[in-house]
Amino acid sequence: MTAPKRILHMHFGTDGGAERFFVNLVTAFGERGVEQRFITRPNRDWLSEISPLGPILESNFRLASPASLLLRWRVRQMIRHWQPDAVMAWMSRSSKLLPRKAGPVRLTRLGDYPRHLKNFRNNDLIVGNTPGIVQTCVDLGWERPVHVVSNFVREVEPVAVDRAMLETPKDAFLIVGTGRFIRRKGFDTLIRAAARLPNAWLWLAGDGERRAELEALVDELGLRDRTRFLGWVEEPLHYVAAGDVYVMPSRHEPLGNVILEAWKAQTPVISTRAEGPSWFASDEQDCLLVDIDDDDAMASALTRVRDDRALAQQLVAGGTATLEARFTKDRVVDQYLDIVEGRY
Repeated sequence: MTAPKRILHMHFGTDGGAERFFVNLVTAFGERGVEQRFITRPNRDWLSEISPLGPILESNFRLASPASLLLRWRVRQMIRHWQPDAVMAWMSRSSKLLPRKAGPVRLTRLGDYPRHLKNFRNNDLIVGNTPGIVQTCVDLGWERPVHVVSNFVREVEPVAVDRAMLETPKDAFLIVGTGRFIRRKGFDTLIRAAARLPNAWLWLAGDGERRAELEALVDELGLRDRTRFLGWVEEPLHYVAAGDVYVMPSRHEPLGNVILEAWKAQTPVISTRAEGPSWFASDEQDCLLVDIDDDDAMASALTRVRDDRALAQQLVAGGTATLEARFTKDRVVDQYLDIVEGRY
C-alpha cells in the first residue's frame, strides 16, 4: 500500500480571499488522505478550520529578527524528522523559508504578481493561479518550471441570509460586495455606483483600513439608511446568495475568487476589468465587465441586471457553466498532487 503524501505548508497571510482558498485546498488535501503540517501567523480566525488536519506551529516571520532565525532552524528540523514529500510556501515572503538542500519538492503558490525573484532561490518550481502571474515570473527571468493551477470554491451549499436580520426589505434590489476595505479593492467606486440607483440597498462584508472613509462616503451620498457594513462574516457565500447582484469593483485583482463564490451562490456578477476577471470571465456571458474606476458604467450595469430578468438569469447560467468547466475541486487537487509526486 502506498504511504500517504506529506505536505508542510508555510502561510503568513492574514484574512481574505487568499486565506479562504488556503483553507479550501488543505481541506481537500485532507479528504484525499494527505498528511499535513502548518506554520502560520498566530491568532488567525481560520486556524480552527485547519487544526483537525494536522499540527500547527504559530509564528511571526520577520526577515531580520532573532525569531526568524529560530523559525528557520525549526523548519529544518521539521523537514529532517518528518520528511515531507513537499514544502509549500504560500506567497513570496514565505519562500525565504524553503530549504536550500534538495529533497522534498519545494514550491511556492502565488496569488499575486511578484516584483522580483530573489525570494525563490531555493524553489524547484512556482505555481501561479493565473496565466498573468506565471508570465510575470517568466518576464522577470524565471527559468525553472512554472505552472498555472487555479482555484475552486468550497462545497458549501449556499443558504441565503434572511434579509430581515439586516433590516433590508425583501423586495429591495440588493447589491453585495465582499473583501478588505483597502484602496485596490475599489469599494468607493461601488458605493458611488450604488448611489445612482434610487432604492437600491448595499451590503458590504469585510473590514480594513479604509472603512471610516467608506462610511463617510456613504453618509455624503445619502446611502446610510440603505447600506449595511457587516464586518467579517463566517461564510460570505450565504450573504452573496441573498443578493440580487454581486459586484467586484477592484482596481487590481490577480484572480478574483469572490466571483467564483458568487457563481456558486447563483448570483449575477458585475466586475471591473481587473487582471483576473479579464482572463476567466466573459463579458455578457457569465459576467458584466466594466472599466476600472468607472462608476457610471458600473451603475449602468447594475441597472441592466435590475431591469432585465432574462439577462440576470443568463449571467447565472453562464457563471455556473464556467465554474463547472474550469474551476472544479478534483481538477485543482489532482494538479497539485501531480506536483507533490514530482510530475512537473
